[in-house]
Amino acid sequence: MRRIKSLCLQGLGVAALALGMSSAMAADKPELKIGFVNGWDDSVAVSNVAAEVLESKLGYSVKLQAVEPAIMWQGVARGDLDVTLSAWLPTTHGEYFKRFKDKVEVLGTNYQGAKIGLIVPDYFAAKSIEDLNKYSKDIDGKITGIDAGAGVMRRTEDAIKEYNLDIKLMPSSGPGMATALARAEKDKKAIVVTGWIPHWMFAKWKLRFLEDPKKVFGDDEHVDTVANPALATKAPDAAAFLKKISWSGEEVGSVMLAIREGADPKDAAKKWIADNPERVAEWLK
Repeated sequence: MRRIKSLCLQGLGVAALALGMSSAMAADKPELKIGFVNGWDDSVAVSNVAAEVLESKLGYSVKLQAVEPAIMWQGVARGDLDVTLSAWLPTTHGEYFKRFKDKVEVLGTNYQGAKIGLIVPDYFAAKSIEDLNKYSKDIDGKITGIDAGAGVMRRTEDAIKEYNLDIKLMPSSGPGMATALARAEKDKKAIVVTGWIPHWMFAKWKLRFLEDPKKVFGDDEHVDTVANPALATKAPDAAAFLKKISWSGEEVGSVMLAIREGADPKDAAKKWIADNPERVAEWLK
């Protein structure tokens, strides 16, 4: 009996020692700060997934900070933020990159094929922006937009002129646009909305962009991971992981959709990581 008790105590001691060593290792690692764009669903999704991997797989403490794009870039350049996974290049954040390119490091692209434009349900007959006048009655003579002044709204105004469309652009909001799209999808009605990818709505419905032969909305972009140069020395294994993280629209869309449907962002990230161990392992090689 004494021997069993002794062995148990020894086991507890080894476990406590291992736990202590693990805690010490975590304590030796610096806190990392990730900046993301407040209100951007894709930014919330990728930042939470990256933070969860850094914490659960690499032992870092991570602080997520919601900021406006200008502050995000400035923060990374100054070192107030270690990294952001929300740099839309070369166009959307092009001015910020031009200003701070000598003070930041582009680690890699985490999402390829980001774009803005006019989006329709796949069942809608129109294929190109040029077709919209022909289907004006089907869409009640309007394009459902988001916030007035947003980049995609300005480009849509340009498209109406360039394609000589007899259609009105109706400002709304991101949620308002999504609600209108949901109603149209439910009744299988024609609708045209301003939008972008990555976005959770592509995970929920079968959608496509209208062709834009005049390139009013520009070419595809990519979402890059941009870090303060000091990160490579401060946390080399974290920097190595952040260089490799990349995923598809379907993958990021599933996390965005889970958050949209009520999941806590951290819980949605944990579930995706648990469901995709091989993908995560690729990022950590």
